[in-house]
Amino acid sequence: ERGSARAPLRKPRSRARSAPAPSGPAATATAMAAPRARPVRVLVDMDGVLADFEAGLLRGFRRRFPGEPHVPLEERRGFLAREQYRALRPDLADKVASVYEAPGFFLDLEPIPGALDAMREMDAMQDTEVFICTSPLLKYDHCVGEKVRCPRPLGPLSPRVLVFKHVLGLSLIQEIKLSRHLRRALLTACVPHQYRWVEKHLGPQFVERIILTRDKTVVLGDLLIDDKDTIRGQEETPSWEHILFTCCHNQHLALPPTRRRLLSWGDDWREIIHSKRGALQLDPKGLEPLRE
Repeated sequence: ERGSARAPLRKPRSRARSAPAPSGPAATATAMAAPRARPVRVLVDMDGVLADFEAGLLRGFRRRFPGEPHVPLEERRGFLAREQYRALRPDLADKVASVYEAPGFFLDLEPIPGALDAMREMDAMQDTEVFICTSPLLKYDHCVGEKVRCPRPLGPLSPRVLVFKHVLGLSLIQEIKLSRHLRRALLTACVPHQYRWVEKHLGPQFVERIILTRDKTVVLGDLLIDDKDTIRGQEETPSWEHILFTCCHNQHLALPPTRRRLLSWGDDWREIIHSKRGALQLDPKGLEPLRE
């Protein structure tokens, strides 16, 4: 990883047990009580947060170009590895890019330690909605297909079309009619492998929780856990709080007091969610409900 309208996402099943609806005076008292805070919506980046992009890139580069100089992980600086390799030697930029643009690169990435357990636990938390919010590469021939396994059926608003509507920069609010040629092209690009990274490591239920977009600022959420230190887009003030996930390329950065950092999935990510939940209880407004 390494535009736009709001994606109509399927709302996750509620995990809270429903109590019998009160009647009579009890109903009146309930109506007068403070409204229940809405769920905390957590957006989690993929590369560098769930999947170990940097380690996979270095491993692939050294395997493919064993005689070339490389940048050790502890010396990585800046979000774009290509630019740091360009500074090392101009021709290395295209060489390192050829590694992450190669078929199978994303599918073979190892999970970040603790990431899968954290996602499953987060998904099971009451009053919490979790989505994978990731961006494709500008050259996304293999990136899109390997990040996401596109399920059947292929229809105007199927997950497959929604994913590619993001990539093509089309509106996600309106239905579009795809020609047979375009439908066949999307199908060919989308299903070269039986298993994709998300389905392989997190299961098919998380495939339906993927938001693939070039502009994360337009996606509604309360928290965005992302290793990119600066995220800009159409919205100058996104709805989410950006939690910087520590990665080799950003660990040297000093954040202002107003920003928060998650050192790893062994860090207290639960407290970050709980603190946001507390803030929402004071101000429950801000997000529109998910589209069914």
